[in-house]
Amino acid sequence: MIGWRRVRGAVTRPSVTYGLIAVCCAVFLISPVSGLNPSYGTGDAWLAAQSAYFVRWGVIPAQLMTGSPDTLLTPFTALFVHGNWLHLLGNMLFLYVFGAMVEERMGPLEFALFYLGTGAFALLAYAAANAESEQTLVGASGAISGVLGAFLLLFPKARVTSLFPFLFFLPLRFPAWIVLIFWFVLQWLAASGAGEGGPGVAYLAHVVGFGTGFLYAWGRFRRPARVKAPAAATEGESQP
Repeated sequence: MIGWRRVRGAVTRPSVTYGLIAVCCAVFLISPVSGLNPSYGTGDAWLAAQSAYFVRWGVIPAQLMTGSPDTLLTPFTALFVHGNWLHLLGNMLFLYVFGAMVEERMGPLEFALFYLGTGAFALLAYAAANAESEQTLVGASGAISGVLGAFLLLFPKARVTSLFPFLFFLPLRFPAWIVLIFWFVLQWLAASGAGEGGPGVAYLAHVVGFGTGFLYAWGRFRRPARVKAPAAATEGESQP
């Protein structure tokens, strides 16, 4: 299931959203993962450069939980590192589709802090739940999951065009809340069934990021309406 067109409704230029996409793409293109930078060599040298790159900038739960100073920033740096072209393009597509309206509602500075904070918290939660794991974790999925959770709360009636594989990839428009709840259920089921021998996908970080984003938006924007009491009559006036 892939959203392929940005949800209509944002009227201001989403500078932070576009900036995050630009930074992630730039980091990927100059990294050894893209295969476009000849300075990393080929063959075994190229593979070694990729491995060192992930270890340097990604989250390794077993090392992060020891509190080593060298790992303290990795929950933030890992948000800008992606494992392959598909990983990058999938994340950036969802950020483009859903990020603009969330940024407009929050404002650029709050949205930037929300994105970084939610993403780092999701990675930390995954690391805490897998404290002995030596597998490197990279990608913006936790932060983007937070954006999706906030979008569900803020714009439940928005409509987004999606492609569903089991419907022969026909582009269909659905309310955003249907698309996002369906996505969340898939992530939850994947997180519940992912074992040690499964693929290196941090579904738990997706679930935590989504829930954190939703709860943040709830606490930040879902405030009960205040009912104003009628003003008391001043001297010389009578109550109706």
